[in-house]
Amino acid sequence: MISDTVEKIIQRSIVWDNHGCMPLRADDGFLDQLQRYRESGHDVVSLNVGYDIKTIEEDVRVLAHFRHWVKRHSDDYVLVDKVDDIIKAKETGKLAVSFDLEGTVALGDQLSMIEMYYDLGVRWMLMAYNKTNSVGGGCQDEDTGLTQFGRDVLDEMQRVGMVPCCSHVGWRTAREVIDYVNGPVIFSHSNAYEVFAHRRNIPDDLIKACAASGGVVGLNGISRFIGKKSESEHDNSTEALFRHLDYMVQMVGPDHVGLALDYVFDQSQLLHHFKSRPDLFPPELGYTKATPMVEPERLPAIVKVMLDHGYQEDAIAKVLGANHLRVALACWK
Repeated sequence: MISDTVEKIIQRSIVWDNHGCMPLRADDGFLDQLQRYRESGHDVVSLNVGYDIKTIEEDVRVLAHFRHWVKRHSDDYVLVDKVDDIIKAKETGKLAVSFDLEGTVALGDQLSMIEMYYDLGVRWMLMAYNKTNSVGGGCQDEDTGLTQFGRDVLDEMQRVGMVPCCSHVGWRTAREVIDYVNGPVIFSHSNAYEVFAHRRNIPDDLIKACAASGGVVGLNGISRFIGKKSESEHDNSTEALFRHLDYMVQMVGPDHVGLALDYVFDQSQLLHHFKSRPDLFPPELGYTKATPMVEPERLPAIVKVMLDHGYQEDAIAKVLGANHLRVALACWK
């Protein structure tokens, strides 16, 4: 049972999960499961519409379908264009939906694609997805740093209002992105490397640099990046996730940590990608089977564990979504 205190904090807060993964298919399929976010107390979710394994055509088809579905279900959902749409969604009990791209392959090395994606609701984009591309290095590849084209991409993203993200990005490239950008840079869904040493997680200097930029590190709910219960079993417990949250809060304060649980609604598609692209998903890093995740319904438990560890309501509200809202206000056009 959810306590009155937890329920009131959720009701009073903007609750924003900055990365959710519906199946990347142009069919209705799982989309009605967006209701799980609403029913668990979320106000905003950013849905992934593609990553560097996909083609531009696939990305655009998925994005068009997601937008069409949300518009067809306007009694419950709102397509995000401006920050005001999020406030109105909260006031009317609807779920605000924006989009993200994991990697810049979706641009086809064409800068003008950035504005098109932004106009269609994409509000943040990764520089690379695990592998090095024409913009910069991936976290599971040789990282040769941010390229000149990458700087041009960042300039255009800043011009149109799209937030740069360095999750899945190589650490050198991430440092160079943060040094180059005049404004917030996010790690949309990354955990702390010092808490659990996986290349998808990020070291202390990047957590601090993200905070110094005004950005936010979103907690990733994939147990593969959270920790282990045993040699063979990963840990998706609320307490294990909180260790990452608290580690970062103690380092940079509650203004720079958020939620982006990376919940995958259909792991069968993900497992197919694991098998077909071992270059993106190296088996030696654990990409061999489905892994437990922190589901949207865990929201009350996340609030409770913060309360149990002495977090005040204003700090909890920042983690739940106020920090993401601050970045949106600073960057979106």
